[in-house]
Amino acid sequence: MVKIERRDTEKTRKAIQSLEKAKQKSGKYNTPEVFEALQETFHGKCYICEKKNVTSWEIEHLKPQGKDVSLKYDWHNLFLACAHCNHIKGSKYTPILDCTKIDVDDVISFRKLGYFGTEELLDFKRVDGVADSQEIALTCELLQRVYSGKTTREKFEAKVLRNDVMIELSKFKNYIREYLRLTGENRRDAFELICRELKSNSLFTAFKRWIVRDNPDWCRDFMDCWKKN
Repeated sequence: MVKIERRDTEKTRKAIQSLEKAKQKSGKYNTPEVFEALQETFHGKCYICEKKNVTSWEIEHLKPQGKDVSLKYDWHNLFLACAHCNHIKGSKYTPILDCTKIDVDDVISFRKLGYFGTEELLDFKRVDGVADSQEIALTCELLQRVYSGKTTREKFEAKVLRNDVMIELSKFKNYIREYLRLTGENRRDAFELICRELKSNSLFTAFKRWIVRDNPDWCRDFMDCWKKN
């Protein structure tokens, strides 16, 4: 989870208009306009696990709608989620951090534990020095379940998800290794590539940013570069 900006775009305006019409008629909130706008806003990735190209997309209410009509049709309460994450979150994990308002990776660490030949796990903890809160605690619990699973189905889906993360992080580490050995224009090109990988529209961005944070000697050129540009 990383911070995602809700921008005022043509697709967003159409989505809000469609939600107002649906609200007046007590219709469905998951209109084509809303789906298109959420795909644009969240860069085509699940706001929780940060995976793209999933087989099943769903519109998720950050705050469970229940019988609250205002929450049901509130654009700012609608998030793009994959079926795996949406089914796990449901109304069980509430409240969690709102990634359209908070830099989640500033308050929660996203780390891969273990190495090739051992059990590789993903770990989520409140960052030292950050005040504890119910939102942070529940977000950590949600992330742990998303990437580990609890039921048989969840565990199978989580294993596939973890494998995708490992592949992407391996590629990212290779980009950094390549950067360190290059010089001149090739090095500048590699720098730009790595900075793009650290932007919010990248796959599994939070994990990549924590590779940078945890390796200041190797990655000093990229520290917080996602906030400087």
